[in-house]
Amino acid sequence: MNIGVLAVQGAFREHKLAFEDLGSKVIEIRLPEELDNIDALVIPGGESSTMAKLMKNYGLDIAINEFKASERAIWGTCAGAIAIASEINDFPEQPRLSLMDMTVDRNSYGRQIASFEVDLEIESFEEGFHAIFIRAPRILKIGDRVKVLATYKNDPVMVLENKILATVFHPELTQDRRIHKYFIEKLVKNS
Repeated sequence: MNIGVLAVQGAFREHKLAFEDLGSKVIEIRLPEELDNIDALVIPGGESSTMAKLMKNYGLDIAINEFKASERAIWGTCAGAIAIASEINDFPEQPRLSLMDMTVDRNSYGRQIASFEVDLEIESFEEGFHAIFIRAPRILKIGDRVKVLATYKNDPVMVLENKILATVFHPELTQDRRIHKYFIEKLVKNS
């Protein structure tokens, strides 16, 4: 199984290490044709508007939508969650992939200085998950087919729609690999 991590900008190395810890082969994705060699794709955290611009410049926006059409799994974390959202409330003109029926508000939990950590209860996890929020987007609205897997103060922070996963926090910055394992076992292996 080959996991692709979008490597044009952001925290892609941390995701790569997390999947390698679980024994997966990881391919850094920078060009559209590299998507042909992977079973799943992770869009990491970073700076969402810069990432959107680079995806568009390299033709990755179209290629990732084609990738989704092939029903392979995709996971967006933080800026990646913004990238896969259908609507961006505070910056509607920002390019996005519109892969998941949700509306987000960028940096809604505060600027870098307002970053925080909290233990979350995640559906099907026996123990809490220590989550790191850094300039995190807030999920304002989700569609009927989107399932909430975790909340923080009643806001969804981990959601799933078919084979598309979004987390507004950064699991890759912890040593807890359970969400990466969940992605592999529940979404990738079931492809």
